[in-house]
Amino acid sequence: MKKRISVFVLCLIVVFSGCKSPLEKPKTPYDRPLPPGQSALRKITNPHEIPDFSMACLDLTRLQAAIGHSINYLQKPSSRQFYPVGEITHSMALESLNTFAELLDSGLAGAQLNQAIRQRFDVYMSIGCDDHGTVLFTGYYTPIFDGSFTRTEHFRYPLYKQPDDLVKGPDGEILGLRRADGQITPCPPRAVLEDSRMLRGKELAWLSDPFEAYIAHVQGSAKLRLSNGELATVGYAANNGHEYRSVAQELVNDGRIPADRISLAAMIDYFKRYRDQVSTYVRRNARFVFFQKEDGPPRGCLNEPVTAYRSIATDKSIFPRASLAFIATTLPRAIGGRAVNQVYSGFALDQDAGGAIRAPGRCDVYMGEGDMAGKLAGQTYQEGRLYYLFLKSN
Repeated sequence: MKKRISVFVLCLIVVFSGCKSPLEKPKTPYDRPLPPGQSALRKITNPHEIPDFSMACLDLTRLQAAIGHSINYLQKPSSRQFYPVGEITHSMALESLNTFAELLDSGLAGAQLNQAIRQRFDVYMSIGCDDHGTVLFTGYYTPIFDGSFTRTEHFRYPLYKQPDDLVKGPDGEILGLRRADGQITPCPPRAVLEDSRMLRGKELAWLSDPFEAYIAHVQGSAKLRLSNGELATVGYAANNGHEYRSVAQELVNDGRIPADRISLAAMIDYFKRYRDQVSTYVRRNARFVFFQKEDGPPRGCLNEPVTAYRSIATDKSIFPRASLAFIATTLPRAIGGRAVNQVYSGFALDQDAGGAIRAPGRCDVYMGEGDMAGKLAGQTYQEGRLYYLFLKSN
């Protein structure tokens, strides 16, 4: 989505009941960069500081499948180039996943599985934004919109494929556009890309609503409901290399939507009433995402499927990709058609990235597909702890 992303995620257009709006300037600098020479992970040496995994060991839904996706990625030779990450080697990550999968296959659960994990695995904690483990958790999802692969009078807002001359670095970073003389120049911001018509002929798909097209950009992928009833996936291919800027924050700053009422639903409603303002606001975010048609489920930056509540997006420059993680925070759950916040602890796989997910104090949780997933993602904004598990060496 965040092949994104990858995607991708990340919009910070969230709000949660009983708390201050996340769009107010946070007192905690969650995006504080990792200090030079410092590792994002710290090994826990005091057994009393290791979290209790028992509750997470009672709900293992979809965990085995998510682990399988990470194992598939790490078995590819190309994955080795991203290791080591600090003291974490490629073999540590892969062997840890294989061993954990074997524990799940053994039938252990609850307290017994918790004990086995504590005996066989070392636990590392993200230093967070404050060197004490504070991590801000947000959510992202895959929207489902009506769409078409051909332009019509109804479907006239495009999603674009990446330009042929877009140049990426060895880690997928955007370097710019290669000119005819071989020089590389920065890729233009959103407004220039849209006004210059330089993307003509690169249209991949068409949506009926301009703000829906923007939501696809922010989330890094989307599913399109075609006229024949089929669902098609468009996923992240690249971006233009510009920094992400929150349209939600801009709406609050301009007094268009009160800070205590901002949400994805509120933004959708606002832009349906004031469609003429969509372009004005989305162009304040210079970041522009390019898409590609994909088969199967949405995928993360590892080019592996992402799984609701089991896939997370982190800063891939400082965290070990595909590795087994454990999150302890508060997340919303769908109960009776409502998004209800609950204390949450669960195992996840580090399988994605996002334009707004930078530094050791940020983590994005994939919430699934469709409108309810969007509601859950929009309500996810809580502090917590992020851990990684690796097999003990002895």
